[in-house]
Amino acid sequence: MSAAAAVLAFSARPAHAAGIRDKDLGDSPFTLGVASGDPLPDGVVLWTRLAPRPWEPGGGLPPAGAVPVTWEIAEDERFSAGVRRGQAVAEAGYAYSVHADVRGLAPGRTYWYRFRAGARLSPVGRTRTAPAAGSSPERLRLGVASCQQYDEGYYTALGHLAREDLDAVFFLGDYIYENAIDARAGDRRLPDGALLPAVFAHETVTLSDYRLRYALGKTDPDLQAAHAAHPWCVTWDDHEVENNYAADVSQDNDPAAGFLQRRAAAYRAYWEHMPLRLAQRPAGPDMRLYRRLHYGRLAQFDILDTRQYRSDQAYGDGWKLPGPASEDPSRTLLGAAQEQWLHSGFRGSTATWNVIPQQVAFSRRRLRAQNSPLSMDAWDGYPATRRRLLDAARGAGLTNLVVLSGDSHIHLAMDIKDDFDDPSSPTRGVEILGTSVSSGADGVERPDDWAELLALNPHMAYYAKRRGYVVVTLTPTQARADFRILPYVTRPGAPVSTAASLVSPAGRPGFERP
Repeated sequence: MSAAAAVLAFSARPAHAAGIRDKDLGDSPFTLGVASGDPLPDGVVLWTRLAPRPWEPGGGLPPAGAVPVTWEIAEDERFSAGVRRGQAVAEAGYAYSVHADVRGLAPGRTYWYRFRAGARLSPVGRTRTAPAAGSSPERLRLGVASCQQYDEGYYTALGHLAREDLDAVFFLGDYIYENAIDARAGDRRLPDGALLPAVFAHETVTLSDYRLRYALGKTDPDLQAAHAAHPWCVTWDDHEVENNYAADVSQDNDPAAGFLQRRAAAYRAYWEHMPLRLAQRPAGPDMRLYRRLHYGRLAQFDILDTRQYRSDQAYGDGWKLPGPASEDPSRTLLGAAQEQWLHSGFRGSTATWNVIPQQVAFSRRRLRAQNSPLSMDAWDGYPATRRRLLDAARGAGLTNLVVLSGDSHIHLAMDIKDDFDDPSSPTRGVEILGTSVSSGADGVERPDDWAELLALNPHMAYYAKRRGYVVVTLTPTQARADFRILPYVTRPGAPVSTAASLVSPAGRPGFERP
């Protein structure tokens, strides 16, 4: 395959620098690092964005123009064994971002990649392709992370994640937060000589606002290290747009037309900053983010979007008593098209493990024994959608269902019961809900409600409220979750430890101690 055929650049226009002078690129235009994502057996997406002055609107580049960017991928870190090379066009219209869909690679292989703009080289990234279709891998190791609010702590967890031996990272939403950030970056308490500019001191609304917020997060060295170390498979939650929005309904019930303009800006900035293919590029306020990845016959990943298509939260959102409004079978968390796609994927699956990376808590979480409120923003607020999913999985004969979740800023390991009102009902799968990278600041290992919550929810096997991530290991015989925690994130340098490890045997769903 030729280098030209190996890349599907996001623009078909000629690769020429329209109005961009060499000096415009500064000492280094690669201030936001590099990333890869969505690995296939023969390919992977390579990402970067040119931004010589990342905390300025436009990243320090002109509002119009294009820059040719060369990418190369090799079998070694010194690039002495080159494999593929190609060229993409970084255009002002997409924030000078690059999404190179590289094909023609070998399955199950580690590669190194980099970019060149003019005479300037990017940092080197490492990536890995998926195993060959139909193969039977002996092991798959995944990182699971979510919720990184810049002003509530350092991204130290991601620095540790970068050093893990992983095949891929699944990031489950809240990559940015839309809130205003003060000059000292909140809990980071930046010193006088490192204060943030005033462009971050208001809520994100415009395309420029969202681009700047991604640029702020991506200048964090631990986030850059984690992206450069592993391919990422991403999905969003609410804060990439606005807290707890539902389809075209904003948290404050703003006029739908105006909110959709904001959503369009947010979705565009999201695509510009993520290692996603052209198929995910948004059209106005719409973006097809749900998609399917395979790791041989070991695992099928159905990555969901629970924000863009959902019915508005019942009873005004929050934790409320369930009732006819939340239990209405016509209500949806996924939308009809995504539900049909997911259920069809179940029927076609030949994988040992069917994994669903998505955003919000899937299993029931009671706060008291009788008449307990439930979260109207999570799957508890959309029980009919959950019922349809479990019925579709059972009808397809799936016995090894794993749901990956984020959002809640806590670690939870939960058995997925067929009927959460009946603890003796069959266990249909397991849920691994990972805590936040930084959101919620330092947290505690055992919160005040620790014993009560576990007692009220017998399907819960583990609960903690520290920051961190999860390492999930899939083999033909079991799924294992190692819950990593950090003692603090409001200052840098925290160590990482494994607080708990749980396994679910293949064919016998339910968590147990190894």
